[in-house]
Amino acid sequence: MTDSEPAIADVRTRLIRIPLSRPWGEDVTDIRVIAVTVVCDDGSQGHGFSWTPSIGATAVQAMLDEDLAPFLQGRPATTELWDDSWAHLHEAGSGGVTTIALAGVDLALWDRRARVRGTSVTEVLGRRHDRLPAYGSGVNLHYTLDELVAQAQRWVDSGYGAVKIKVGRPDLADDLDRVAAVRSVIGPDRRLLVDANQRWDLDTATRRVEALSAHGIGWIEEPLRSDDLAGHAELRRRVDVPIALGENVHTLHRFREFLDAGAVDVVQPNVIRVGGITPFLRIADLVRERRMELAPHLLPDLSAQVAFALPERSWIEDVEDAGFAHLGALSEPAAVTVADGWVTAAPALGLGLRFR
Repeated sequence: MTDSEPAIADVRTRLIRIPLSRPWGEDVTDIRVIAVTVVCDDGSQGHGFSWTPSIGATAVQAMLDEDLAPFLQGRPATTELWDDSWAHLHEAGSGGVTTIALAGVDLALWDRRARVRGTSVTEVLGRRHDRLPAYGSGVNLHYTLDELVAQAQRWVDSGYGAVKIKVGRPDLADDLDRVAAVRSVIGPDRRLLVDANQRWDLDTATRRVEALSAHGIGWIEEPLRSDDLAGHAELRRRVDVPIALGENVHTLHRFREFLDAGAVDVVQPNVIRVGGITPFLRIADLVRERRMELAPHLLPDLSAQVAFALPERSWIEDVEDAGFAHLGALSEPAAVTVADGWVTAAPALGLGLRFR
């Protein structure tokens, strides 16, 4: 890609609230998407999006409208804009709102590149897989035990080879009862993953992970605050269960710090939160270099399309009833389907992620 690419003439945004059919809690009943369209001076367009489950969507849209759009106008429509754009926003923070905003533009530029070639983003990246294993995932700490068991049974019936549930109830006995019940439903051969969503301190995490490990835990996800690099490194020395993190790590530099510190076993970058496909690929290269497991976080409609082009065979997270296609949020067929425990590629132009 060179300066011969058409120039960006406009960057348009639209904030969309998508109701969840299974709320993620009393205060999370919808997810927020900022649909981003990059319009070029030759008439071509690309469609991307930024995303946040509940907090910060208007801030992300403001950064796109007030800071990124003016900066990008007149520049060539190439994904190589990412580094200059990140440097431009860096004064407002190296990651978080800045990288989430950058993702909308980066995805739109990848989408445009594929659309003008009449193909999908996966084909542009270089497809290596037609399908990848999915694990059933739930935002279910607020579920009753009966509701949780029923969810686990749905995952078994749907053919998932691994499942993930939330832990972190005030009483450890509740967590143990719930994990034991799910293990009983899924049997000994499926992988059982647990996610604490940053609820514990170091000593609490040590005690709880040791107790939960009796049920054959495949990983403990975000046991501590995501910023606590030293704490994760120490926890990894204390426990035998693999530590998974990355959904709230936003830059290549920060991922490198966690890997250098020996703080993580399973690396979970979120394509949106790290700033789009361009930085996600760099993070995937780093994880591969360090011989760690890569497990893209959430958004199978998007993350699977990128994972199809990676050398490794990554597990794809599928939160029950939360995919964009399931929620009826898309105006064109999705680029992936999930069935029988697998995420499979479907015909698509670009990303195949245009919102109603």
